[in-house]
Amino acid sequence: MNWLIYLAAIAAGAANPGQAGTNAELRKSIGQPLIAAAWVYVSGLIGVLLLQIIFREAWPGGQKLAGAPWWAWTGGLISIASTVAGLMLAQRLGSGVFTGISLTASLAMSILLDHFGWIGFKVHPASWPRILGCSLMVAGLWLVSKF
Repeated sequence: MNWLIYLAAIAAGAANPGQAGTNAELRKSIGQPLIAAAWVYVSGLIGVLLLQIIFREAWPGGQKLAGAPWWAWTGGLISIASTVAGLMLAQRLGSGVFTGISLTASLAMSILLDHFGWIGFKVHPASWPRILGCSLMVAGLWLVSKF
């Protein structure tokens, strides 16, 4: 069962360049980045609502909604930055460089979040092997952008 989790994570990661490319093409075609970004979220909402109809997941009660920390509700707002960056930069930088920058920045931020246990993550110290791994990502990004 553990391998399914890794497979799902691989699929999600593999979808990122495609998402950035399709979003960027929509922005280029219609010439309006904010309208393109709005469509990204509207189409995503439609997809999630269809999944809700299929899986019939129960809606949480008021206590569960009220019990969530305030910052747990900001994920959609935070995702606006990556969506707009993909719309504006993916085709200019190329898929490899844009995805490399995004992944390297994500990994560096992940190490920071893990180290301090912020936003609900279990504390996982920023050891030298983890920092070295992130540094190797930077080296890999340089190679991808250079060649």
